[in-house]
Amino acid sequence: MTASKSTGVARRKAAGRKTNAGKGGHLHAVIMAGGKGTRFWPVSRETFPKQFLKIFGEKTLLQNTIDRLEGKVPPGNFLIITTRNQAELVRWQTKGVLPPECVVTEPRGRNTAPAIALAAFKKKRTDRNALLLVLPSDHYIRDTAAFSAAIDASVPLAEAGCLVTFGIVPTRPETGYGYIKSGKAAGKDIFKVERFVEKPEAKTARALLKDGSYFWNSGIFLFKAQTVINEIKKHMPGLYAAFAGIESQLGTMEEPKALEEVYGRIEPDSIDYGVMEKSKRVCVVRSDFGWSDIGSWNALEEVMGKDTGGNVVLGNSVNIEPEGSIIFSSGRLLATIGLKAMVVVDTPDATLICPKERVQEVKKLVEKLKQTGKEEYLLPKVEERPWGHFSVLEKGAGYQIKHICLKPKARLSLQMHNHRSEHWIVVSGTARVQRGDDVFYINKNESTYIPSTVKHRLENPGMIPLRIIEIQSGEHLVEDDIIRFDDIYGRSADR
Repeated sequence: MTASKSTGVARRKAAGRKTNAGKGGHLHAVIMAGGKGTRFWPVSRETFPKQFLKIFGEKTLLQNTIDRLEGKVPPGNFLIITTRNQAELVRWQTKGVLPPECVVTEPRGRNTAPAIALAAFKKKRTDRNALLLVLPSDHYIRDTAAFSAAIDASVPLAEAGCLVTFGIVPTRPETGYGYIKSGKAAGKDIFKVERFVEKPEAKTARALLKDGSYFWNSGIFLFKAQTVINEIKKHMPGLYAAFAGIESQLGTMEEPKALEEVYGRIEPDSIDYGVMEKSKRVCVVRSDFGWSDIGSWNALEEVMGKDTGGNVVLGNSVNIEPEGSIIFSSGRLLATIGLKAMVVVDTPDATLICPKERVQEVKKLVEKLKQTGKEEYLLPKVEERPWGHFSVLEKGAGYQIKHICLKPKARLSLQMHNHRSEHWIVVSGTARVQRGDDVFYINKNESTYIPSTVKHRLENPGMIPLRIIEIQSGEHLVEDDIIRFDDIYGRSADR
């Protein structure tokens, strides 16, 4: 499960020239990409959550979310709402596919209502009839054609002033999803929403499934920008006033400063609680397009094939008589005997073992890791970068050892460290090194030394991956000790 860059630029540009959403405004996609994916730990980490991982196929969940809208939403009509910590990851994974200005950074996470308000006010400035399709960045949809058809069927509703939700036909008494109670029919597979139900306990979930009038809440919405602004004004007047006060600054050089001020005083709130549960304009469209929010390890059973014992087995493992279990190894051999209804997930630096029935508690486990100072909640053992990846092999007081792998023709930024020196040893490939004013090459089994406060750059000029061992020494061995002078990836923070 690693990250990769999307492709298909030419076909996306061609598709973008022909897309329109009915008689009103154009269709715009608002992708929420600021989540932490804590329930998918230990593969998903706070600094590299699941939307940036390749879980199904050769693209990440974020890239798949974009790709399934090909031909329906032009590249320039996307907005990806994310946080400062994740903005570079979003830009990296959308480079060449979406314009850089499609990435919108919130100063801090404030849940979905402020994010949607920001998107609506921004889009209304450029398209007064804009239709907003709001999507999480980390969901799975099996049937893209059925998903596209559901959007098309919902456009007239949104044009007429409805706040459209997409309700998923439930297949089991799921406790990890919210539910939508459907009311009076308003058309074929269209219903007024009677009420929303928070994630229920098992007994309640069984009753909702038996009732037959409840849908899973997919968290996917479609509405006109002006409609949701009007409803925010009615039901969340403080939030409306905050964004209305900076509307003229959105899309200008003053936007970051204005957002900083607004996000410093607004309260976190979800669009479900703040608007959807109160508005009389909400309707739900019955949807069956193979949806999952990939919210926990149990979700793999919905989207991946099981063996004859009802198990989902991924990676390097040998298992004796497992039954109804989820077994995942990211590399090293994982061996099990007699597992029954268990989840076992092994990564290079952390292993999760829990009963399937308690997998929703992984989020609590991550909170406990954070409270006890365990950094495994935050950082993955292998950290992806645009140029390749690195992993920490060992660290202690005053030193850290990394394995660094550069893709062919890739290079790091020209940078300097104030608090550490580095010793590089080439394991495979050839390295081109800039150290101060000197430029030279080092080959396999050769090494070089980079003192602190000296500008330097590492580059792979070859056609095979460059692998080096980096030994750092100093008093401050963290990724924020980087002063960047030049970077082909346009980054400004850690490497």
